[in-house]
Amino acid sequence: MNREQAWALLTKYTKNENLIKHALAVEAAMRAYARKFGEDEEKWGIAGLIHDFDYEQHPTPEEHPAWGAKLLEELGWPEDIVYAVKAHSNHLGLPRKSLMDKALYAVDELTGLITAVALVRPSKSILDVTLKSIKKKWKDKSFARGVNRQDIEEGAAALGVDLNEHITIVLSAMQDIADELGLGKSGLG
Repeated sequence: MNREQAWALLTKYTKNENLIKHALAVEAAMRAYARKFGEDEEKWGIAGLIHDFDYEQHPTPEEHPAWGAKLLEELGWPEDIVYAVKAHSNHLGLPRKSLMDKALYAVDELTGLITAVALVRPSKSILDVTLKSIKKKWKDKSFARGVNRQDIEEGAAALGVDLNEHITIVLSAMQDIADELGLGKSGLG
């Protein structure tokens, strides 16, 4: 599978612009971690890009990500990507066995928190977000309350990465694609 095929799958099932931006953010973070660990950047990026492709149409825990994983299997996607997609969700109770599984779980929630921090900046630009600004919002449990901070902490620990380093890696990856995320200099891309 290649990125073009992953993009086609994502955009076939996902029309919501924010969900597409989330997929791009997770892809960027996964690519950054693949580079850090000397892994297959293309494969990890593709796993990040498609991890939630079914969410818009199948948002319930009973359906997501099981429905998407089943379709990926039927389409002949690599078993390790299918497993990472399934394992990124806690409710299926699957152990995260590979580094790719662990990274996908670790970056998923964090990209949402970082996006939320960028959107409350006066510039609405991720380029103005720092580790310090994320940590400040991290402590405010009413801010982005849908983001499970414990999942982020557990994900970083499973990767053997300090939380501050984890946040910095994901933030940097997202800053590299700020315009694609609509969070560039003016916050408008």
